[in-house]
Amino acid sequence: MCGITGYIGKNNTALKTVIDGLESLEYRGYDSAGIAYLHNNQLNIVKEKGKIVNLKNKLDITTLSNMAIGHTRWATHGKPSKTNSHPHSVNKFSIVHNGIIENYLELKEELLKANYKLKSETDTEIACAYIDYLYKNEKNILKTLNKASKIFKGSYAFAIICLDDLNHLYALKKTSPLIIAKGKNENYIASDVPAILKYTNKYVLLDDYEIAKIGNDKIEIYDSNLKLINKKLLKFEGSLESSMKCEYESFMLKEIHEESKVFIDTINNYLDTDFKNIPNLTKYKEFHIVACGSAYHAGLVGKYLIENYANIPVNVEIASEYRYKKIFYNKKTLVILISQSGETADTLACLRKAKEEHIDTLSIVNVVGSSIARESKYIMYTKAGCEIAVATTKAYLSQITVLAIITMYLTKNINLNYKNLEKLIEKETNKDYKEIAKKINKSKNIFFIGRGIDYALCMEGALKLKEISYINACAYPAGELKHGTISLIEKDTPIIAISTDEKLLEKTISNIKEVKARGAKVIFITNSDIKSDFYDYLIKIPKTNSLFQSILTIIPLQIIAYEVAKSLGCDIDKPRNLAKSVTVE
Repeated sequence: MCGITGYIGKNNTALKTVIDGLESLEYRGYDSAGIAYLHNNQLNIVKEKGKIVNLKNKLDITTLSNMAIGHTRWATHGKPSKTNSHPHSVNKFSIVHNGIIENYLELKEELLKANYKLKSETDTEIACAYIDYLYKNEKNILKTLNKASKIFKGSYAFAIICLDDLNHLYALKKTSPLIIAKGKNENYIASDVPAILKYTNKYVLLDDYEIAKIGNDKIEIYDSNLKLINKKLLKFEGSLESSMKCEYESFMLKEIHEESKVFIDTINNYLDTDFKNIPNLTKYKEFHIVACGSAYHAGLVGKYLIENYANIPVNVEIASEYRYKKIFYNKKTLVILISQSGETADTLACLRKAKEEHIDTLSIVNVVGSSIARESKYIMYTKAGCEIAVATTKAYLSQITVLAIITMYLTKNINLNYKNLEKLIEKETNKDYKEIAKKINKSKNIFFIGRGIDYALCMEGALKLKEISYINACAYPAGELKHGTISLIEKDTPIIAISTDEKLLEKTISNIKEVKARGAKVIFITNSDIKSDFYDYLIKIPKTNSLFQSILTIIPLQIIAYEVAKSLGCDIDKPRNLAKSVTVE
């Protein structure tokens, strides 16, 4: 959530660089934007509610400035407003902040006793004031930030300007991601790589409790003991083009069309090396798959594949529930964490919970060097590249691809034919579902039904539709309809039914006939040769090996969601109230 950018450099392009960075992070979700910049040795702060364009209209980005920090805020403490927007400034310090300071009320009481006057409803202003409060005693910025890091509870990524040192920016983090990027005669702070790709692809990752002191041409990183340390300079493998829409009308559409490449890149990473990039998983007798949102739905697909083909029991849990429940581990348990960003707060907490119990962990993530990747015993990277649209498509597809690869590894099915799938995926992503979208886009409720692995895909299809079109879309196991849900079916209620498993086809058709008899409008997705009158629209997908069938099945669901949202005029890449990377509970 939220976006942070910072700039310091001799080129005096701080305003333009920071605004460019914020615009590249719009996908993270936000409701206000602000910037603090230095001009003629005076610190100026400009903040506006709403889109970044509102902020840009208040600025002359050609103004010479060698230092700036910027922020896009997604409201947590305090409503979206100009006052609550970042940056916050108290006496010597100005800061932007991602995360939540959980002990902010205790700190607030201490500040009020010290006669601090607070203007906003935010925990961030309290953090800024408290840093200033500590600095009055410490008289040293590094010592102050180090002490603050031991007092603040919760998650935070700070970019900081101190009026007593206008030659440096400072950064501090715990849990929330933050990178420091290296340029020529200029350096940067950012919460995610796309913010800096226009200027550089070289960066270092801050670890928890580390402090960065950043000058025009020098980056110093200090550990929790204020010892100067050397950090590995990373290089982003992707390109600037991967974070741009190019000729596509939206990022989501671009990312759907990239799915064939993502599939083959991901699968080749493991199969072209004869599974050498896969850790030894054969020693485990059970798997716990833990994830959130679409990654959780990918885990349900993985459960079906692993249990049915490898005969290993799999428990799939929502991370926000798993982290607080009693778990019965054994020494043969492997916990598999799935996260596109590798920074998902609840999933990261579950990883740490498993490690405390001395249970092995495997992360399936897309971002190299992310927190979940760094802290897992084993890592399997997806090869989705930059995914910008909030509603995931290609990253989800890459996750179920990795889970299929794990199943192949566990069953020793190395010679399985997958070479034709790249072309099949490309063909499916080019199909047109505009007419179907027009038939259902005025509906208040849309139901998805399926059995077995198809029910897991129904859950993802329903999520995609509700995320970007705001239509209430719900997924149900087809066999559960008669136990209550069928009472909601009335004339012209859209039902999207999926059946790709021949063993369950007749049962699913019976359920479809039940809703059709009550006036439902049925869209039937199948890989079987069906000729009948129990549906209104038929979407025929190619039949392929059952390990990979889900990859072809999910594509029409993604495109239907896209076309429905487009026909309703929705902001497809940045749906309301949602953020790409959820780094707080």
